[in-house]
Amino acid sequence: MSNRNISQENLEALKVQLICHEGFATVPTKNCFGELSIGFGRNLYQQGVSEYEAEWMLERDIVQLQEEVSQAFPIFNQLSEVRKLVLLNIAFTIRIGGLKAQRKLLAALCVEDFTIAANEILHTNWIPGCLDRKEELSMMMKAG
Repeated sequence: MSNRNISQENLEALKVQLICHEGFATVPTKNCFGELSIGFGRNLYQQGVSEYEAEWMLERDIVQLQEEVSQAFPIFNQLSEVRKLVLLNIAFTIRIGGLKAQRKLLAALCVEDFTIAANEILHTNWIPGCLDRKEELSMMMKAG
């Protein structure tokens, strides 16, 4: 926070007051004006998030996702880094439950048949459209 003629002590008091007044929301909720807000009253319509904030959130999401995928799928820990990145990319979009539903893909990984795994990425409807993304991930899976 920059000073702008208000003491740091008073800015901290304002912060505490706003936390009390606004409350904390981990997911977007409608404020008293019917606009979406998140966190401690961050108005998503008026302010949104900066690219820096979005990148910070993405980095945290990736770390958390890696832990979740590693725990949910023991085969993940045996894969090359490139193949791990592929699974993380997929899980980022369809989450853990969606990845669990990709039984043929997971079975192919368990027997180290990366050609079948690559074909499953390309030909299943885990994400409608996005053919370029599927092709890229399929090639990464096959090449390893």
